[in-house]
Parts: sequence; structure tokens; C-alpha cells
Amino acid sequence: MQSTDTPVDVQSNLDAAPAPLKRRKPELNFWQIWNMCFGFMGIQFGFALQNANVSRVFQTLGADYNNMALLWVAAPITGLIVQPIIGYLSDNTWSRMGRRRPFFLYGAIAASLALFVMPNSPTLWVAAGMLWIMDASINVSMEPFRAFVGDMLPRKQRALGYAMQSFFIGVGAVVASALPWMMTNWMGVSNVAESGKIPDSVKFAFYAGGAVFFLAVLWTVLRTKEYSPDELASFDDAEPEQGGQQYVERGAQQYFRSGSIWLIVGLVLAWLIDANIEKLDKNLYLLAGGLACFGIAQLIAGALASKGKQQNGFSQVMGDLFNMPEAMKKLAVVQFFSWFPLFAMWIYTTAAVTSHHYGSTDTTSVLYNQGADWVGVLFAVYNGVSIIAAILIPVMVKFTNLRLTHLFNLALGGVGFISFLFIQDPVWLILPMVGVGFAWASILSVPYAILSNALPVAKMGLFMGIFNFFIVIPQILAASILGFVVTKIFDGAPVFALVVGGVSMLIAGLMTLRVKIQEE
Repeated sequence: MQSTDTPVDVQSNLDAAPAPLKRRKPELNFWQIWNMCFGFMGIQFGFALQNANVSRVFQTLGADYNNMALLWVAAPITGLIVQPIIGYLSDNTWSRMGRRRPFFLYGAIAASLALFVMPNSPTLWVAAGMLWIMDASINVSMEPFRAFVGDMLPRKQRALGYAMQSFFIGVGAVVASALPWMMTNWMGVSNVAESGKIPDSVKFAFYAGGAVFFLAVLWTVLRTKEYSPDELASFDDAEPEQGGQQYVERGAQQYFRSGSIWLIVGLVLAWLIDANIEKLDKNLYLLAGGLACFGIAQLIAGALASKGKQQNGFSQVMGDLFNMPEAMKKLAVVQFFSWFPLFAMWIYTTAAVTSHHYGSTDTTSVLYNQGADWVGVLFAVYNGVSIIAAILIPVMVKFTNLRLTHLFNLALGGVGFISFLFIQDPVWLILPMVGVGFAWASILSVPYAILSNALPVAKMGLFMGIFNFFIVIPQILAASILGFVVTKIFDGAPVFALVVGGVSMLIAGLMTLRVKIQEE
């Protein structure tokens, strides 16, 4: 008989116990995926109205298009700050409303109010301030939507989820971009106002956009139900946490070393700018300040890590930034050169088309406002083409692969931007916008298709927010240097900003070939 007094090693038994079986995440039907992505149409309403009309608002209120990039810096900076914070918070928050949905809703409320106020800005500085508020609020709603696909869908359905998001991005952007033109040509609303006043066609377009933004996001909030953190951990696609902790184990020294380098580079650049202030553009201070702040951020992260506060959210974000998956690192370069031309397009297309193709810079003239309305139509074209491209991209991938598909689409966009210089009839500008539409659809889907299966579920929101760094950093760079380049190098001709963007997009396409894809 076995003695009952034999000591039992409980810990050894626990260690030897098999891990609990993981269950497969259930597939969602078409309408469930439709409902969870529908809110993105509202978000894109806000972005499209902003992208197509904010430069027009700024010029109407007295901005010089040579300094337009500095006014637009709100968009990338708010994205740089807001998206990783919201990603981290939504990864680690659970309430009665869920994990991501509270951020959808609160961001939509704030963004809709900003859309109502923006076209009533009495002065340029008020309009610039409203852009900060509007863009930050849109980012609060948008960032969790990317992680939402990873949360809710099994791996095999994530491509469909991102394609559905791209579809709604295209639909929302087509309608929103053309709204001022439709207000004038279909409803008889005036698109011309006295000096310093925003035309009624723009005002009513923003009012409609604010309503659509809120209602579309509300639909997703009410028609979807999220998995709890425990449920997410029980699925077979949940991986161990990666990234930040790995970096912490390497110690705080790398934070201090890298932070010191960037801080010194930023300060030296600021000194060089100050010493040559009559020759250089003051907007370059923005670049110098950004580099210095990046260095300071790393020094703070190093200080926190050295004191044993490795689990601090800030340290975690910085740690994961330096320990991205290999595919994400190389995609970061592609994203950098892809988004630089997009930001150039949003800033300078209105000024380029009105001056280069319509021959007017007078915001009160009929010609200028016809050109500004036509820019809205052109933006609607590229977004409309992106809907078709989103359907064709999976077919292209089937016959080639993700890298070659992205290369081809980015090449179409790059050639499209460059052709603005050579096309004289503004009607024919529709043709290059077809190429831009293919590039836009690819940028919104292919990088995320590559990334989605490489990210740990527990940090999906955080990594998506970090990935946004490589969308907003080129925008900050564009805001810093494009004004100088257009003014000093291209003699104040804004169409050349689009040409520079086209070259950048061609480089992005070539950089795609460096990305290694697991399936290949």
C-alpha cells in the first residue's frame, strides 16, 4: 500500500500539466463583417472632407500656399501622438461597451462637432486650431478599427475584413470629396463668397459629413459585439506577447545611446538653421524639433526602464518600436516613401490645379473656385477607382504575389503624380487619378495584409499604432521641407510638389521588393 505521507510536489505537477486547448475563432458571415466595418465610411467622410477642402479653407482665410505645409502639420503630429496611445489604451481597456467601441464612439462625437465648427472659422488661426482638434478626434476613432479586424476575425478572414474597410473608405471618400461640387452643380448652392468667407457649398458639405460620420460609427457600435480579453486569449491565434519585454531585457543603455544621438542631431540642425535663417526656411525648425523630441522620448524611456518601471506604458511603446517584426521594419520604409506623396497631394493639389491648370490664385475669382471644386471631383475619382482596385488586388495577388502587386500599383500612382506637370487640360487629370486610386487602394490593404498575421493579438492595437509612425513621420518631413522646396527650388510652383511625390512613390514601389513574406 502506498503511503499517504509521501510529500507531493504540487508545482511539478502543475508544470507538467498540459496547456489548455485553444479553440478556433469562429468565422463571421458577410453582414457581420459589413456591420463591423461600416463605421469606417463615416471616418473616411471626415478625412476626405479635410483632405479635399482644408487647403481651400486656409487659402480663403488668407494663408499663402508657400506656407501651407506648416499649417497642415496638425495631421501627422496628432497621428504620431494619438494613435499609439489609443492603441495601447484600447489593448488594455475593457468596459461595458467593450474594448475598441468606446474609442469609436467618443472620437466620432468629437470629430463630428469639429466638422460642424471648421467651415465657420472666422480667422486662419481658428481654422488651424480646428484642424488639430478634428484630426486628433478622427484618429481616436480610426486607430482601433485596424485592430478590430484582428480581434474579431480569424486569420483566413482578415484579408476580407481589410478589403471591406477599403471598400467603405472608397465609398465614403468618393461622396465626401465631391460634396462641394455636388452642392453647387446639383443643388444650386453657391461656391463663391466674398473675400475671407467660406462658400456655402463647403459649409453644407462639412455639416453633412459631420452627421454621416457620427451615424455610421454609431451603426458599428450598436450592431457589433466584441470578444472579452479572456475570450481573445482562449483562441488559437493568440500568441505570447513580444517586442517590448524583449527590449527591456537588453537594458536601458540602448535607450540612452539612441536618445542622445537623436537629441544631438536635432539640436545641431536647429543651430545650423538659426545660423543661416535668411537662406533657409523657418519651417525646417519643425524637423529639428521633431528629431530632438524623439531623442528626449527615448531618454525618458531609458530612465523609466533603469528604475525598474519596464511595464510603464510609455516604455512598452518605445520598446516595441525598436523590436518590430522583421517584415514590419521593411514595410516601414515602404510606408515612408508611400505616404510622403499622399501628404503632398492633400496639401498642394488645390494650389497646383488652380494655378497651373486654371491660371488663378485669387480665392474670390470664379476660375479659382471652379478649379477648387474640380479638385474635389479628382479626389472623388481616385477614391472611386480605389473601390474597384480593392476588388482587383486579390486577383492580382493570386497571379503574382503581394510584393509585385504593391510595386505595380505604386508605380501607377507615381507616374500619375508626375504627369500633373505635363497635362494641360484639367479634364484629363482624371487619367492620372486612376493610377493614384490603384496606389491608394494598395497602400490601405497590402501592407496590413502582410502585417496582420505577424502581430501578437494581445498587442494588435499597440503595433498598429506604432506602424502609424511610418505614415506620419513622412508627413511631418513633408510639412517641414515641401514649403522650402517649392519656394526656393521650384520658384513657388506648387505642381512640382506633386512631381516630387511621384518620384517618392516610385521609390516606395522598389523598396517593396525588400520585404520578405512568410507565405513566399
